[in-house]
Amino acid sequence: MSRLWLPGRHPAEKLGLDRRAFLAAGLTAGAGTTLAALGLAGCNSEGPKSAQGMLKAAEHFNEKIERALFRHDAMNVAPARATLAGAHFPSYFIAEEVPVWDEKVRGAWRLEIAGLVERPAKLTLAQLMSLPRAELRLEHFCVEGWSAVSVRTGVLLAELARRAGLLPEARYVDFQSFDDDYHESWDLDSALHPQTLIVYGQEGRLLEPAFGAPARVYSPVKLGYKCTKYLTRIVFLPEKNGGYWSDQGYEWYGGV
Repeated sequence: MSRLWLPGRHPAEKLGLDRRAFLAAGLTAGAGTTLAALGLAGCNSEGPKSAQGMLKAAEHFNEKIERALFRHDAMNVAPARATLAGAHFPSYFIAEEVPVWDEKVRGAWRLEIAGLVERPAKLTLAQLMSLPRAELRLEHFCVEGWSAVSVRTGVLLAELARRAGLLPEARYVDFQSFDDDYHESWDLDSALHPQTLIVYGQEGRLLEPAFGAPARVYSPVKLGYKCTKYLTRIVFLPEKNGGYWSDQGYEWYGGV
């Protein structure tokens, strides 16, 4: 049996995982090892002020390398013998408690599609579920090195972008949530990968709050911390704008 989920719930899964430790140890994928070579281990999440230019240059270099290595036609095929994670799929969020959308306080949940599109929209869950449906058996990859397999149901982000009329100036996408305003931005190529989903169901049922309800982004081409849960907005942008963990020293690209 291969690539099982983590048994139980690791304490780190609630608050996220320390990407900085991986950067310092030189364990990041591809060119992420560049940062370790700079001898910045032991600095705070952003490094000393004198190193900011060097850090930004290294990040830009990392992104160029990872973009070159990323095969945009490659498809994830989960191991055939891997058991589905089911209820054991690890949950993680940054709020003190599991985020739950409260309609009495916030009104009906809607997913806003905004930014560099011809036809901005705000979709209810019912409207999202009425769009062409994709159900994919995919691996989830964690920065700690484990993976889990689950069946995700949702709408391809490429389909949402097509319906919204994506403008040619768009190069990045920011995924924003109601989990204490968590967000992460992606490159457009990764966002439009044919396995990148806006997920509303997992293993035959609607998403549960612990797993990101009402909807989340997921793609096997990105590490877990890039896959924003509790979605409220998808914004297409001309430039990237960081993210919750990316702004604290995690690798911005976060590719697999």
